[in-house]
Amino acid sequence: MTDLRLGALGFGLRGSLARIAHRPGRGSRVTVVAEHDPALRDRAADRIPGVRTVEDHRKVIDDPDVDAVLVLTPDHTHADIACAALRAGKPVFVEKPLDITIERCDLILRTAFETGTRLYVGHNMRHMPVIRQMRDLVLRGDIGTVRTVWVRHFVGYGGDWYFKDWHAERRCTTGLLLQKGAHDLDVLHWLAGGYAQQVQAFGDLMVYGGNPHRRSPGEPKSDDWYTEDGHWPPHTQRALNPVIDVEDVSIVNMRLDNGVLAAYQQCHFTPDYWRNYTVIGDAGRLENFGDGPGGVVKVWNSRRSGYRAQADAEYLIPDVEQDAEHGGADPLLIDEFLRFAREGGRTDTSPVAARMAVAAGFRATESLRGGGVPYEVPPLDAELAAYFERGQTR
Repeated sequence: MTDLRLGALGFGLRGSLARIAHRPGRGSRVTVVAEHDPALRDRAADRIPGVRTVEDHRKVIDDPDVDAVLVLTPDHTHADIACAALRAGKPVFVEKPLDITIERCDLILRTAFETGTRLYVGHNMRHMPVIRQMRDLVLRGDIGTVRTVWVRHFVGYGGDWYFKDWHAERRCTTGLLLQKGAHDLDVLHWLAGGYAQQVQAFGDLMVYGGNPHRRSPGEPKSDDWYTEDGHWPPHTQRALNPVIDVEDVSIVNMRLDNGVLAAYQQCHFTPDYWRNYTVIGDAGRLENFGDGPGGVVKVWNSRRSGYRAQADAEYLIPDVEQDAEHGGADPLLIDEFLRFAREGGRTDTSPVAARMAVAAGFRATESLRGGGVPYEVPPLDAELAAYFERGQTR
């Protein structure tokens, strides 16, 4: 099989996906990386053997020797770059979230529809073993019909990953309820079998808003910006982004279009970093304890009782052979994109679902900043929804 020639646009935090996709002689290779930061261009050249680096993403999009592109740039740039690549006729991988507003997401989907070029969105959590395990249990009927879903997201490393660069700014993300929450909102929708129709939220900038230890505008992050054991408690963080105007504690209530009631909570105060999902059906409930290898998904469904630490069934979250990040999901995500770019067809990730996760997060952020007033989440245009549900065929 001839290698698919990939161009990577951006080589920041998700440059790891480009490294995973570089498989010379095994179906794909990254031939060129576009990155405006010279230090990151040097990093790409060091970590991807033989890769060419350029400063301008248009040189990659217009390159006849590039078969498909990976859009790994900051969130607010996704629509412009993805649409240019789609118009150039090159299959596009867009890192999640799809973009930072509903309108810009719809522009991407409309462009994919009008050009017929394949669009894939990198919601890697749909490939995480813990999520697949819970999804399988739901589909198997172990807890009956889903009635409500609760998600708690403990973000122990948030001060490192989200408050030392552009993630801390509304102009680049809308807010972490969208940027960070898009993962969980997508999973919540997938487990519940519906999309948010109405949202209501509260939140605040409680953890890092008062921290005065910020870099000067234009000053780059230091080499030790992240350490596994350091920077705790949160007030000990130093060299934060010059601008911080996104909330770091948020609570969202949702009514889905299939009647399911759901809630999502995100907190950056916590020392631990993981996600807890509780899915309750009309015949039982399931809950994960840990979200990676070594954790367990428990199901209670045999009888009524008081507290029972021992569930009716317990399922260990399996080990993975490679890439401990995201529970081994990233290589599986790239596998699916490469197959889709070559052959088309249905995928476990969904541009429609990606858009709906952004729509829920965007409207919830409006509610959060508007005093908790409920907001309606607009559905996607029916013609676009049908096109993508068919696997992007007319």
